[in-house]
Amino acid sequence: MDPVVGLLALQGDVREHAAMFVRLGARTALVRSPEDLAQVQAVVIPGGESTTMSALALRWGLMEPLRARVADGMPAYGSCAGMIMLADRLEDARPDQQTVGGIDVTVRRNAFGRQVDSFETELELPDVGEEPFHAVFIRAPWVEAVGPQVRVLGRVGAEPAAGTIVAVRQGSLLATSFHPELTDDTRVHSYFLQMVREHA
Repeated sequence: MDPVVGLLALQGDVREHAAMFVRLGARTALVRSPEDLAQVQAVVIPGGESTTMSALALRWGLMEPLRARVADGMPAYGSCAGMIMLADRLEDARPDQQTVGGIDVTVRRNAFGRQVDSFETELELPDVGEEPFHAVFIRAPWVEAVGPQVRVLGRVGAEPAAGTIVAVRQGSLLATSFHPELTDDTRVHSYFLQMVREHA
């Protein structure tokens, strides 16, 4: 039986991620408590507002269990705010903001600007597929530095942010600055599902 992918349902675009996994025939469950987390074999941290997500994870007793499961090797994927949540280090974050961590990167919050600076572009993601990926960036972070175990999966090709890192993987952890769940392209989610199955 396929593993169950948990969707961290504290805040953000949980429904959109769920719809992508339904299209791929994957089993999913909402995660709002440590008990929910214990029932899944992987977790997706959606786009949304990272400070709110962090505060709710702490309030609902999920931060430490998430950290423990991720440290123990549970596959996890974070998009946009989820990338911030999986980063070991943050720039331009509130001093009290905490992360789950796990990916040896430094991520800058809202690096591409405010809501009005949101944009879409074509990305080369060779690990995900040969055709360019149409990526949606909304108040997106970017990766400023990566550790030696981190694989860079994608960079912005167009100016003014050409070369900026926007997709990374470290072991069973995946993160993107952009929102594949807001497109019709299931390749990033399919790539993560393959990671989950390989881990299982």
